[in-house]
Amino acid sequence: MEIRINREIREYTEAMYFGLSLRQFICSVFACGVAVGLYFLFRPYVGMETISWICMLGAFPFALIGFVKYHGMPAEKFVWVWIKSEILMPKYLVCRAESLYYELTKDKIRKQEKEARKADVKNTKKRHAAGSGEV
Repeated sequence: MEIRINREIREYTEAMYFGLSLRQFICSVFACGVAVGLYFLFRPYVGMETISWICMLGAFPFALIGFVKYHGMPAEKFVWVWIKSEILMPKYLVCRAESLYYELTKDKIRKQEKEARKADVKNTKKRHAAGSGEV
């Protein structure tokens, strides 16, 4: 005798009908209903292959809603989270490095850089003056 135990308690779903949860069963019924309705709606107008594609495309959203979870969220919760993050509260994130040490010493560093530039200018002038005297 084997008893299946989920590793994560939140992953437990009770099988109600044909091994499906209530959510999956209801969405399956809606998907089948939409497919049958589309079949009878389009049968007089298009061929069998086209009808089969229309029925699959019509049933697909209901199957997606019933069976797919993204990051542990059902479809309607995922859609709400996506709308909230992309439309209602979009953020422009800027990545900048933050260094507490730099913030504390930036005045000292800038002063040293300024002195170094002055020294470079003096050395360059001395070299040019020495170089022009040798010629």
